[in-house]
Amino acid sequence: MHCFRQFTIPNPFYMRKVQTLIFLLIMIVLPIYLVISVQKFRKETTPFKRFYTVSEIKKRGKLRILTLYSSTSYFIYRGQEMGYEYELASGFAESLGVQTEVIVAENTNQLIRLLREGKGDVVAYNMPISKQLKDSISYCGRQFITNQVLVQPTGPKHKTLKDVTELIGKDVYVTGNSRYLQRLIHLNQELGGGIHIHVNNKDSVTSEDLIGMVSNGEIPYTVSDDNIARLNKTYYENIDISLKVSFPQRLSWMVDKQNTSLESALNKWFAENVHSDNYRAIIKRYFEQSKNPSSLIIPKITKGRISAYDLLFRKYAKEIGWDWQLLAAVAFVESKFDPNEVSWAGAKGLMQIMPRTAASVGVYGGKAFDPEVNVKGAVTVFHALNRVFSKVKKRSDRIKFILAAYNSGVSHIVDAQALANKYGKDPLVWEGHVAHYLALKSNPEYYDDPVCKSGYARGTETCNYVTKVMHIFEFYKKKTAGK
Repeated sequence: MHCFRQFTIPNPFYMRKVQTLIFLLIMIVLPIYLVISVQKFRKETTPFKRFYTVSEIKKRGKLRILTLYSSTSYFIYRGQEMGYEYELASGFAESLGVQTEVIVAENTNQLIRLLREGKGDVVAYNMPISKQLKDSISYCGRQFITNQVLVQPTGPKHKTLKDVTELIGKDVYVTGNSRYLQRLIHLNQELGGGIHIHVNNKDSVTSEDLIGMVSNGEIPYTVSDDNIARLNKTYYENIDISLKVSFPQRLSWMVDKQNTSLESALNKWFAENVHSDNYRAIIKRYFEQSKNPSSLIIPKITKGRISAYDLLFRKYAKEIGWDWQLLAAVAFVESKFDPNEVSWAGAKGLMQIMPRTAASVGVYGGKAFDPEVNVKGAVTVFHALNRVFSKVKKRSDRIKFILAAYNSGVSHIVDAQALANKYGKDPLVWEGHVAHYLALKSNPEYYDDPVCKSGYARGTETCNYVTKVMHIFEFYKKKTAGK
């Protein structure tokens, strides 16, 4: 789970216009301050009003959604707000003709409190349906059914468990003080004992980390909610999540009990959109589309030729003082040299530039699929990131900071630097310092820390990305030496 590997900055790279550099820097640094519009509950200043009707929300011009940072609800990725619940809420807000304002709480109890206090309009997070809350809360929108599932490895060396009784004698790992642990204890009692329950009490290990450990063969089994398991299966193709180990639980969004106009509008919108192409595309994006292709087999290098785009890499690498093989390594990891690639998050082209970033460097629409325009745009971003991380003096570390920011967004790297500084590590050193705390940003203990401004991130994925790019870069450099 820890990360590895490697810019004295070259002489300043001249930009076409000073205005372009200033604008680009604003667009790169902007994600750090995106949270200004993401109001943390403790900073909320909206005057008390128990609820706002649909007509009042339209007049105000914004829908305030209450949610939590997580891999399925809301997060910031490469400077853009994303998340399954967030996209659904934004779609509903668009139908009302208003903007979406995100208010992030730290747990479900605070979500309920903020809703009751009128600090938000709707809880856009799948909450368990409970009779105890029905006096003050209305559950609305589409109801979801969830189960806890067993996460197990697949492959010829692994027998897939089909029934919970087969867990007897098996080792199952879960995090301490979790609902997964409680369910396993109850299931073990129901079966008369025999499940070997292992509790991981390390605060730095999350349930999603355990899923990754199953995929990597470090542990044999773990338990997860099926929506989290489904999302993680798009990262780890070698896991099976078909065995349910709990009774079904109904989940839904929430509004104030008296806010009948908003409840009706949400119910109507979900009913009308649940079978739409856009709704289906959102589900596919988060729960079906692969986010981490397993096959990164490096093509054979003949006569020093890495790809069909080597001349572009050589041309533009000079502008930032990079080895051309490093640009080639980024392109391979990002798109496998496919100029028509579009990622699950909407990144496009050879270097997989996100739409917002592409616009900041003058790359619009179909131009992103032009290899030269795409490479040139990415190099412009790399140059701007050089400026952002100008205090990192060691060349090898500077490159890693830049790659990490390119992969996950600069705001998450700045958060990891803040965490490193808080815990006595060096915020200008990558391995064992900033990389360590970036990997912990999938854990609420760390992403909810006051020094963090951008919440949840799959930090381990970014660390692995940096390691992968650097490994392939060294391989390319060796194979093309003297070419």
